[in-house]
Amino acid sequence: MRFGESRGLAVGSRVRLTAAVVCMSAVGLAACGSGFSSESAGAGGVGAEKLQVVTTVSPITSIVSNIGGEFVHVTGVIPEGADSHTFEPPPSTAETLSKADIVFVNGLKLEDPTKDLAGQNLNAHGEVVELGTKTITKGQYIYDFSFPKSGGKPNPHLWTNPPYAKAYARIAADTFKRRDPEHGAGYEANYRKFAAQADQLDQAMVRATASMSAKQRELLTYHDAYAYFGLHYGWKIIGAIQVSSFEDPTPKEVADLIVQVKKEGVEAIFGSEVFPSPVLAQIGKEAGVRYVDKLRDDDLPGVPGDRSHSWLGLMKFDYVTMVSNLGGDASTLEAINVDASADRADYPQ
Repeated sequence: MRFGESRGLAVGSRVRLTAAVVCMSAVGLAACGSGFSSESAGAGGVGAEKLQVVTTVSPITSIVSNIGGEFVHVTGVIPEGADSHTFEPPPSTAETLSKADIVFVNGLKLEDPTKDLAGQNLNAHGEVVELGTKTITKGQYIYDFSFPKSGGKPNPHLWTNPPYAKAYARIAADTFKRRDPEHGAGYEANYRKFAAQADQLDQAMVRATASMSAKQRELLTYHDAYAYFGLHYGWKIIGAIQVSSFEDPTPKEVADLIVQVKKEGVEAIFGSEVFPSPVLAQIGKEAGVRYVDKLRDDDLPGVPGDRSHSWLGLMKFDYVTMVSNLGGDASTLEAINVDASADRADYPQ
C-alpha cells in the first residue's frame, strides 16, 4: 500500500455508467445482462462461458482466482501499490463493474467508493459479495489506534489471518457453486486445495510463534494491518505509525512511539517495501532498534505470473520477515512451497 499517491477521481464526480449504455457500446458482449459473459480464450477452451468476476485488493483477487480457477475470469480494479483505504476508482472502472457477474469486496468499510460504484452500475444479474462482512460478526470487529471505534470503521485486514482467508475462500466457492453449479465440483476441489495451503501456513506460523518469547512477539509496523493476525497467534501489536487519519503521526506521537519501543525492548520494527517510511527509520535510529523496510499488507510479491505473486506468497514473505527479524525460528515457514498458488487474474499495476 503506497500512501500519498493520487487518489484519482473525486467522490463527488464519480461517473454512473448504466448497464444499458455498456451493452450498447461494448462490441461483441453477446451475453450482457445474462448470468454469464462469453469469453473465447482461456483454459475453458474456445467458446467456453466463464463467470466475469471483479475484485478489489490483490490478496482478495488472488484468493478468489485460486477458487475460480479455469472457470472464471477475474479482474482486479484497485492497483497494487495504491492506498485501498482512500482509492477512488476512475470512470473506466464503472464499465468494468457493469460487466461483472460477481463483485467481491472486502467490506468492513475498506473500499466503499468501489463498492458504491459497483452498486450504481451492476447489470441485472450482478451481485456484490462482502467477504469480510460475511466472515466475522460485529462482536469480532477490532478497533484500535488506526481504526478507533469513534470513527465507525473496524480494522478490515482479515486476510493476514489464515483462518479468515480460508473463510474468504469458502464464501467464494459457495458463491461460484450457486452461480455456476455445472462446475461445482471444480470449485470445491479448488477450495480444498487452498484450504490445505492455508492450514499448512497456519500450522507453520503456530510452530514459529512457539519458538519465540512473549517479548519477541511484539510488533510495530508502518500500517495497522496485523490486528487479526496478532489476536490469532498471541502477538502484541504495540503500534503502527499510520494513525486514523492515514497521515504521518505528529511529532508527539513519534516521540511516544520511541519511548514505547525503548520500554518494550523490541528487536526490530517494520516498514514497507513499497512505502518507505522516514518516520519509522527515525524511530528505529532513536530507539536503537533495527528497522526492517520489507513488509507488505496488500501488495503481492513479484509481478503477476510470478510463482510468489499470490496470497500464500504474500503471507509467507511477511511471516518469515517478522519471525526471523524478531529472533524466532522461521524454518517451517520457509519450507512452504508457493509454486501451486499462482493464478491468472488480471492485476492492475
